[in-house]
Amino acid sequence: MLPSAVKDLKAFVPAKDPEISRKFYTDLGFTINWSNPEIAELQIGSFRFLLQKFYVAEHAGNFMMSLYVEDADAWWEHIQRLDLAKKYPGIMCKPPAMQPWGIRVLYLSDPAGVLWHITDDRKS
Repeated sequence: MLPSAVKDLKAFVPAKDPEISRKFYTDLGFTINWSNPEIAELQIGSFRFLLQKFYVAEHAGNFMMSLYVEDADAWWEHIQRLDLAKKYPGIMCKPPAMQPWGIRVLYLSDPAGVLWHITDDRKS
């Protein structure tokens, strides 16, 4: 039994350059709820994470987040329309595709190398 009710859970996402990362996420559609030079809370829908001024290449390159959406194709079109790959050189963008483990995933990395798995329920 838990000692008390859990009220929230947030990941601390690394940022090499916090300003560039904040811009990337706001371009993508996240809202900054609050920020200071060291940390910011970002939100999309009712989901939030903390973007922190912390960068170790091995950590950032192995850090992953999953965003489960209604339509990954619509997200892909949104990402293409924003021209994120051109605006943020070095990020990775791959269109939605069925993975061998049975989940359809759009891959998108942020400017620090954090890999986002944007998934939906489609089966093809």
